[in-house]
Amino acid sequence: MTLPSFRGIGFSSPFFLVFLYVMSILLANLTLDTFITLPFYGMLSIGTIFFAAIFTLRDKIHFYGGLNLVYWAICIAVIVNIIVSYWLNVPSRFIFASFLSISVSELADTAVFHRFKHRRFVIRVLSSNALSVPLDSILFTFLAFYGVLPLTEIWQIIYADIIVKYGIAMLFIAKFWQFKRLQQA
Repeated sequence: MTLPSFRGIGFSSPFFLVFLYVMSILLANLTLDTFITLPFYGMLSIGTIFFAAIFTLRDKIHFYGGLNLVYWAICIAVIVNIIVSYWLNVPSRFIFASFLSISVSELADTAVFHRFKHRRFVIRVLSSNALSVPLDSILFTFLAFYGVLPLTEIWQIIYADIIVKYGIAMLFIAKFWQFKRLQQA
């Protein structure tokens, strides 16, 4: 993999987006076992609030920096998270669940996003998130909490994670459109 070259540092800078991507994954992993019980149904991991941004950030890295930078970003995020988790004595089941679910869901997201490269950005994001968000939520939650939490709580976590991740992705898409309109004006 070669690191692509590009110009400009700013909100749409691929380097800035990679930084946000890595930090979002790190913050998500550091807060993954703290929950908010939702009023109707579901248990929301605080980590989900950070993690929800990851899929759309990855899509923006792909859009602005290309496929090679996406692979670099995923590798950097995995390495940083393993090092910090080890340093902070995070339980190994969380490290394993995070590593595997990030790797599988992010590579799936990347493949779908890349397959639709000739479509509008919003179609690419929605299509890739349609696969990667539930895949990540189900895989991570079962790997991290199966045998520790009852199945009813696991399904509540998965439900809340998917709803919140889609909601935050929609906010990011709206902000992206707003940013693009300001650039065109």
